[in-house]
Amino acid sequence: MKFKLISDFSPAGDQPKAIASLVDGFSRYPCQTLLGVTGSGKTYTIASVIEKLQIPTLVLAHNKTLAAQLYTEFKNFFPENKVCYFVSYYDYYQPESYLPQTDTYIEKDTQINEKIEQLRIEAAAALMSRKDVIVVASVSCIYGFGDPLNFQQAMVTLRIGQTLSRRKFMETLVELLYARNDMALMPATFRVRGDAVDVVPGFGGDIYRFEFFGDTIESIHTLHPLTFDPTETLQEAVLFPAKPFIAPEEKKKRAIESIKEELKHHLPTLCPLEAHRLEQRTNYDIEMIEQLGSCKGIENYSRHFDGRKAGEPPFCLLDFFKKNPFSKEFLLCIDESHATIPQIRGMYFGDQSRKKNLIDFGFRLPSAFDNRPLKFHEFEKYLSHAICISATPGEYEALKSGQVVEQIVRPTGLVDPDVVVRPIKGHIEDVKKEILASIKRGDRILITTLTKRSAEELAEYFVEHDVKARYLHSEIDTLERTKVIQEFRRGVFDVLVGINLLREGLDIPEVGLVAIFDADKEGFLRNTTSLIQTIGRAARNVHAKVILYADVMTDSIKRASEETDRRHTIQTAYNKKHKITPQSIKKALAPSEKDAWKKSDAAKTTRQLRVQLEEEMRVCVENLDFEQAITLRDKIKELKKARRLDPKPRKQKHFP
Repeated sequence: MKFKLISDFSPAGDQPKAIASLVDGFSRYPCQTLLGVTGSGKTYTIASVIEKLQIPTLVLAHNKTLAAQLYTEFKNFFPENKVCYFVSYYDYYQPESYLPQTDTYIEKDTQINEKIEQLRIEAAAALMSRKDVIVVASVSCIYGFGDPLNFQQAMVTLRIGQTLSRRKFMETLVELLYARNDMALMPATFRVRGDAVDVVPGFGGDIYRFEFFGDTIESIHTLHPLTFDPTETLQEAVLFPAKPFIAPEEKKKRAIESIKEELKHHLPTLCPLEAHRLEQRTNYDIEMIEQLGSCKGIENYSRHFDGRKAGEPPFCLLDFFKKNPFSKEFLLCIDESHATIPQIRGMYFGDQSRKKNLIDFGFRLPSAFDNRPLKFHEFEKYLSHAICISATPGEYEALKSGQVVEQIVRPTGLVDPDVVVRPIKGHIEDVKKEILASIKRGDRILITTLTKRSAEELAEYFVEHDVKARYLHSEIDTLERTKVIQEFRRGVFDVLVGINLLREGLDIPEVGLVAIFDADKEGFLRNTTSLIQTIGRAARNVHAKVILYADVMTDSIKRASEETDRRHTIQTAYNKKHKITPQSIKKALAPSEKDAWKKSDAAKTTRQLRVQLEEEMRVCVENLDFEQAITLRDKIKELKKARRLDPKPRKQKHFP
């Protein structure tokens, strides 16, 4: 199937020029940069490029929150194509480590999110079975993810009329790492009902029912996962491995011999205590692999199972793109590249420093070093068709890009906000006056500080002076942050004070004023990139203004002001030439609790309504719509609280 972009929008502003330039540069430059200002529709531009190129695409983001947002946007743009989500499946992750200073060994402790694990497997299956695939991923995609060749060779195609005994079919499922469960069907399980075998793929979804007549497959159906009613009759079905790490039996035996050989050569290099510890631990792992096919920490032996030499890079999601049987090429889009690329560059070194102690003190074999993320130069080998996307590209993008495509003019005609610099003396009273004027216009206000303490104290000061304000920083829970932002947009409070508000994904059109305190304190939060990004938070409102409080005009302030002025000039000239009147961006809000209560059916009992809301919340979580899920969660809490406080007397039961 071909990529088909479905949208109510059509390219406008700088988008048509940007789309044409990026498509033209695809075959000419290994790396390009899309310099798109905030609110210019960069995601729509990339979606249009994908539709024109018609090749599998990996969209890389630097955190899960941004990845979830992009995943939702691309699913809306391509409802008829396969859009997948690939991020770290750990809700909690404590890596294995050793602290020689205190002789403390910390065992690996994790909590895996099963839904995200299924989505990762779905991405692998999609890349091995079709061309129209978009995968939105975090930087976890450069970690080991199994050999795509093993995954592809393990795929099983089953057809009606095929000669295959039911027993042999079940053995095949076990080899594909499916588990038999006749009581409850879950992803990566199967059950037997007479002559029928029901199978749930590793990524969930519909159930496959295979009915046998003797040693022949008589029929294949898909069943609804809740009602078990037949939904479709198939002539054939493809089953993928339940896990991405799958190795044939002969590779497993070869891996065990390779582990034993490495142990034999490494033990003499250790002192007696470390050698004894490593020998016991490794022999126990080998026994577990022989008996059960796996062991705790088996990923540390991945080099032996993959047949890689020491130092060779692991297989990762990027290799699944390279091995896609339907396309020799793929597009790699690095979103917010100014933050994503440095993150990729540093991941290998952090991983190696932790493992060095484990290996030096006899907790792991040296092959554990090869269970790692890609080194940066290894990652660069995949940049044959890459687009770096950022409002503030870094030095790397400037050095590597064959062309920089600017997308400065917004489809809405909005121009970059006016930026003024004011002295620090008296800045609290000054910003309070600006806040009151903004509130009078119905706008919201963002203020950035340098420390958590100053953010908290400033928010408290405003509250004491009858200004509704909240603070936001890293110690506030992720879900709570989302709730705070939603309340900010609704006008529950008017001023949001934070430290690094860039990472929150604050594209809030209601913001009419951004104030940056201590703007002349050069550093990570006050360099040119951070200043331009923060200024961009005000670029979705026609009345917006940015105030930098500083006593010194630093180089960062000068460069940020000059770049903002340059963009403002280009945008204003375009609007004048095309007679465009700028309009603030309109962004829908999730329904408030009050509105949701009004819409609820008064005839429903409290219990019925709660059950319905719990089901809606579950669907929202599965669709990664966390904002709506939080709203529903709070409504459920209110229902439970109202039921507990209900003074209405209960009807008494009378027994004879």
